[in-house]
Amino acid sequence: MTDMEGIVHVFQAFADPTRLRLLNLLRHEKELCVCDLSAALSEEQPKVSRHLAILRQANLVSVRNEGRWKFYELARKTPKLQRRLLRSLDAVNPLETEDTFGNDQQRMAGLVLRLRCR
Repeated sequence: MTDMEGIVHVFQAFADPTRLRLLNLLRHEKELCVCDLSAALSEEQPKVSRHLAILRQANLVSVRNEGRWKFYELARKTPKLQRRLLRSLDAVNPLETEDTFGNDQQRMAGLVLRLRCR
């Protein structure tokens, strides 16, 4: 993959509302399983898994397997472009913009994390 193709993949990863929502949740939690992310977004697990795969390809998230469960977190070693774009999400204040990020975070706070995963 050329540098230009890599840049395109990164911007494509940020160009989808569901992926932005996933990144926002992962910024506020250390590690989350797919079932928690699905519940917080009120989306089906296969859809969330597809979006997480795209984020992995763009070096934005990493995955840890535990038995049949997959746990995701923001990638610890990310290239400079990805780090800067992730920091740009800090400028989004859910109280001043649409309620999507805030609603996701409220649903996440209401979940008993990983209860379904164990």
